[in-house]
Order: sequence, then structure tokens, then C-alpha cells
Amino acid sequence: MATCGVSELKALALAGPTAAGKTGAALAIAREHDAEIISVDSALVYRGMDIGTAKPTPLQRMHIPHHLIDIRDPLQAYSAAEFVTETHTLIKQINARGKLALLVGGTMLYFKALFDGLDAMPAADSSVRAALAAQAQALGWPALHAELSRIDPVTAARLAPNDAQRIQRALEVFRVSGQPLSAFHGARGRSESNAVAVPLFSLEPRERGWLHERIAQRFDAMLSGGFLDEVQALRARGDLSADLPSMRCVGYRQAWEALDGLWPMQQLRDKSVFATRQLAKRQLTWLRSMPQREIIACDAPDVLEQLMGRVGAIA
Repeated sequence: MATCGVSELKALALAGPTAAGKTGAALAIAREHDAEIISVDSALVYRGMDIGTAKPTPLQRMHIPHHLIDIRDPLQAYSAAEFVTETHTLIKQINARGKLALLVGGTMLYFKALFDGLDAMPAADSSVRAALAAQAQALGWPALHAELSRIDPVTAARLAPNDAQRIQRALEVFRVSGQPLSAFHGARGRSESNAVAVPLFSLEPRERGWLHERIAQRFDAMLSGGFLDEVQALRARGDLSADLPSMRCVGYRQAWEALDGLWPMQQLRDKSVFATRQLAKRQLTWLRSMPQREIIACDAPDVLEQLMGRVGAIA
């Protein structure tokens, strides 16, 4: 694999499931090692989505420079390819300032794209996407997932039946190229010239119940902090819909559906906490596919001390 080594890039990566404590740990590392933080989070890119994404506060961002936050309107999409391109530029700029680039987040697809390179696959086709959206409107995404299972069982097996964005992309690739999305994965056709090799630390719980409790506590704090008001303000714009990638973020999707009356508002907390737990489970599955990671138990009482010691040994 053609990669940029640690000697060429002054960078570290910190990953982990949602609610594992990445933000606090990242701020501590950044203060200790004069770092700037690059967000590896597909939700933090959106402006106006602050509470439900647990976005770093303005005060935190004032003291420590953060990048790739608030760079898109919720109407816009943001891809892994854009993330890789912008991250390469940012790392070079941060290093040129004599600082460490600290990549922090839980969007594992972005990490994989950065570490392994991107697969060369067909570009987006707006007409095909529109046709798929119309089909989904008529039949529902589970029906399109069933179609995907017939033509690309490998990809379908790793997607939930309602994962609209990824199901749409997989079917789009097949209709444009005649080949399943899974055929583009792996070594064949992969552009590795921009792959990056940096130390990866991963905050992972020894006990899943600890993480589940953290997830519940954090969502309760979001509700107390005005999360529903934030979603209502987004709805009041009039140009957003539940089908947009931004509004499919965990929590926002459940709140939107509750406000649409699809189920009682009293179920919002339980549905959102459950969906967030499922997200954390998927994130941990992704992490297990990254054997280069160095695991730090995020539920250990001395987690920050452990992390700072290991980072200090190489930073």
C-alpha cells in the first residue's frame, strides 16, 4: 500500500463509538501536544445541527482550532471522497503551522477511506437517484433492500433495510455500471495513492452496558438542552425533508418522525436511545476491521491517563 508514513505526517487519529468520551479526550490531547482537531464525523459538518450531534461548544472551538465542522448546509450532501481530499489538505496546512493534526470522530467510513484509499466507482447520476427515490416513495426502502439482496447480497448483508442513503447508492452503482457495489471494493480499482498511515487510538468499552448508560444520559441531556426545539427550527425552514442525509442522522430522524406524528412523542427517547445503541454497535464492528488500532478501555477509571501516556510516547 502506498501510504504517507508518520515521519512525513505529524498526525494522530482517535476513534470510538458514540458517547465513548472522544471529545474530552481529544481536547486534552490537543492542549498537551499543540494540536488542531479535524472532525471525522458526518453529522458535525452540518450547520444548525448542534445539540443532537453533541457538537463541540463555541468555547471549546475558540480555544482549540477545529476543522470540518459547520461546513455544509443540511440541504447539501458530504461524501467520503470530499472528506479525504479536504483532510489531506488540512493535515498539510496544520503541519506547516508546526502543529499536530488530530483526527477525531466516529464515522468509520471516513476513517477507512482515509487509511485504505478510495474505490474507483461510478460518479453519481442524478436521474438514476431520482428514479430510485420515486421507487422508494412508492414501495419503501425495505423493498429496495430486497432488490439489492438479489443483485448484490454482499453489500445488502451489511446494510439495514431502512438505510436509505447507502441502499440508494448501491443500487445506483449497479444501474449505472451493471456491476454490484461490492465488486468495486477491495484491491481492484482502488486508488491508494492518497491512503494515509497514522497511529490510531480507539476508545472501546469493556462492558457494553457502560456505553449504553452513557448513551441514555447523553440523549437525556440533549432533550433538556433543547434538542426538539432545534429540530423544529430545522423543519420550519420548509426546504428540508426526512429523506436528506442530514435528517437521517440518529436522533434527528426519530424526532422528525415523531413530529410528523408517525408515533407518539412519548416514544422519542426510547427510540432514539435504541437507534444510538445500534449505531454504536455498527461503529464497534467497523473498528474491529481496523487491526492497526490501539485499544484504550473507555470505561476504565484511568482512561485519560492511559491515553495520554500512549500518545505521549509517540507524539
